[in-house]
Amino acid sequence: MKILVAITAASGAIYARQLIDMLLASPRVEQVGLVLSSHAGEVACWEGVGLPDDRRIVRFGNDDLFAPPASGSARWEAMAVCPCTVGTLGRIACGTGQTLIERAADVMLKERRRLVLVVRETPLSLIHLRNMTALTEAGAVVLPASPSFYSRPADIEDLCRTVTERVLALLGIETQGYEWGTTRPGEKVGGKTED
Repeated sequence: MKILVAITAASGAIYARQLIDMLLASPRVEQVGLVLSSHAGEVACWEGVGLPDDRRIVRFGNDDLFAPPASGSARWEAMAVCPCTVGTLGRIACGTGQTLIERAADVMLKERRRLVLVVRETPLSLIHLRNMTALTEAGAVVLPASPSFYSRPADIEDLCRTVTERVLALLGIETQGYEWGTTRPGEKVGGKTED
């Protein structure tokens, strides 16, 4: 599979790093396309998050509208914007396509391919919600970066992984993450006993 990952300047670069690591760990993924918005790298640096480097990662400039992900004929199979600012979400919802991130997301929608937007914003205004509705109606999946606690995460990495594992599943990649209903109260999960 060829998966495109776009990183915007929302807080939560850890999600992007985990997602890329998990994609690279999958034998099904042959190539990861990577596009950063103009300030995404600064936010990742501020948060102390380094992005992986691997021969299967192909980087594209966000201002390069001649890059392969700008065309449906390039056959990228799925795309995640992780994390996704509400500004990027709004521009994708409007179909402006002025950057590679926006155009590639537009390609995913028009080609009926998987598009997952990992929104990292709270609270949400009515404008944000309407944009999310428009994107959902167009076929995208809006996945707020809201970690779950069912698995009793031991640290921040585990907690954030509850989000990135969901993104991975929505992109069509199997993962061995936590699955609800596989344990019962009193059973051990991650070294801890379920109540």
